[in-house]
Amino acid sequence: MAIKRVKEYFDQFGMADRVREFEVSSATVELAAQALSCEPCRIAKTLSFTVDGCAVLIVTAGDAKIDNSKYKAQFGTKAKMLTPDEVEALVGHAVGGVCPFGINEGVTVYLDSSLRRFETVFPACGSSNSAIELSVEELEKYSGYTAWVDVCKGWSE
Repeated sequence: MAIKRVKEYFDQFGMADRVREFEVSSATVELAAQALSCEPCRIAKTLSFTVDGCAVLIVTAGDAKIDNSKYKAQFGTKAKMLTPDEVEALVGHAVGGVCPFGINEGVTVYLDSSLRRFETVFPACGSSNSAIELSVEELEKYSGYTAWVDVCKGWSE
């Protein structure tokens, strides 16, 4: 189970106890915000794409949407989201619990600039009823990100 994989990942840093599991679903930004009693924009949603045949994760703020022209300028290709089956096979987590922790090898992680306005954010932890609160610095450290990108629209600073 993917949440076990994420907890094992965080256990190596002494942080597994910070993973929160809920009695209710946190599979969408809105549901996660309700479960956490926070603003939806502070949910760090992880979107799954394919670039040159490889899985790419982009972690964005909950109120951000992919801007196709910015995405194409960044990655040199049209934004193509993975199907739910592809996400689970290529990334290692099912839709609703996708996060940049405890993922399969070869998956590249990017953090979108829409997250920089927060002190802390809440990414999922491998299941549709989990999350962890991390500072943006901790998200950088534990996500294994490659770079910050600016590929979103619809959010305001």
